[in-house]
Amino acid sequence: MEIKDFCSLEGDSLKITDHEGFKNSLDSLTYDAVFEADEEMKKSKLTVLKEACKAMGAVPASIQGLYESMGKEFPGFTVPAMNIRGLTYDTCRAVFRVAQRMDVGAMIFEIARSEIGYTKQRPLEYSTVVLAAAVKEGYDGPVFIQGDHFQIVRKYFISDPDTEVGYVKGLIAEAIEAEFYNIDIDTSTLVDLSKETIKEQQFPNFHNAALLTKHIRDIEPGGVTVSVGGEIGEIGGKNSDTDELKAYLEGFKEEFSGTGISKMSVQTGTSHGGVVLPDGTLAQVKIDFETLRTLSEISRKDFGLSGCVQHGASTLPDDAFDMFPETTTSEVHLATGFQNIIYDSKHLPADFQKAAYENIHKEFGGEQKDNDSNEQFMYKTRKKGFGQIKQKWWDLPADVREPIMKELEEKFELLFKKLKVGNTVEITNKTVKPSVVRKLSDDAKALLS
Repeated sequence: MEIKDFCSLEGDSLKITDHEGFKNSLDSLTYDAVFEADEEMKKSKLTVLKEACKAMGAVPASIQGLYESMGKEFPGFTVPAMNIRGLTYDTCRAVFRVAQRMDVGAMIFEIARSEIGYTKQRPLEYSTVVLAAAVKEGYDGPVFIQGDHFQIVRKYFISDPDTEVGYVKGLIAEAIEAEFYNIDIDTSTLVDLSKETIKEQQFPNFHNAALLTKHIRDIEPGGVTVSVGGEIGEIGGKNSDTDELKAYLEGFKEEFSGTGISKMSVQTGTSHGGVVLPDGTLAQVKIDFETLRTLSEISRKDFGLSGCVQHGASTLPDDAFDMFPETTTSEVHLATGFQNIIYDSKHLPADFQKAAYENIHKEFGGEQKDNDSNEQFMYKTRKKGFGQIKQKWWDLPADVREPIMKELEEKFELLFKKLKVGNTVEITNKTVKPSVVRKLSDDAKALLS
């Protein structure tokens, strides 16, 4: 079956002619689009599939309206932002199943600059797969898709600042074209601690963040205000403080007078993926929750932001997640914990895991540091194993994938409960009014004829 069997073209709009048939065929339509070998044809297939999912009611949206409401009064929950690195269609379906059961509307699907590369998921593919999963599970309404850590890499910036800023601008443009209407700008890498004052230290951070925010405002489609995030402390560095927060936000306002950022990522003691011990286990991490509380209150009360964002949280102990709503944290980023469930599941065949690890050693063994044990290296590097053999992951039989997804569902349900995002569909729909932006190119339209 082809997508044209379920759709028709009316002017510039795609209409669904067979809702049930389309939904029932989503597994094969999504697989076919993702693994289409011809890049131009792949783009057309993904575009048409995304438009069809929008016509079914799953609409890419900016979380700006909800975060503006948060800036006035914290609603008592912390929005989970989930980086899905592998088995993306199945994993997103698991998220939407839990969301349907718990009436969750406030949740974000995201992918970082680095992840786009090593998971081999360009923005158009990622957004389309997320929406296809939503439709498959009967979810309709706004779907929040986010560019995470759209980061200026310090070493590239020092070497050639114009080229590096230009690259990030290009990535932002690609993401917005793919209907990522939430973008986290990370220019915290440029903070210069050699300068005397905190404002001077933060200047390259807020200056370039303002530059990229202006770029976003210049290219965002009509009817959409992209939600933009900023960052003051590089994750894994020293903990952020109030002086840094104020210096960044005051400097940003001096640089950019339009609709600015809606949230602020801060460092409170975590690191991405956790701190790995020589035996491959994770060290216990102590989060400075009082810093989160204080900075969230200042960002909300004095600057109208939704609050602060916690990165690197998915490997924390379960009981830590109760503290995020309690400290009025507006958003928490989750990634490695989901990856760990997939790789470490008893349902993943041992020979498949072995082959995946062997491939990681073959492709990335040169990245192993002299002081890394094999366990440390594999834990830190196995995130790159999804993209290299992506089709093999997707081709795992249902009797392998389904029990792994059950494990993930249990994790999503636990996180949603602790972050208190159950019953958030009403406030999400009240504060967010998504605009349907038509994206059908002539090549995509040809697939419907």
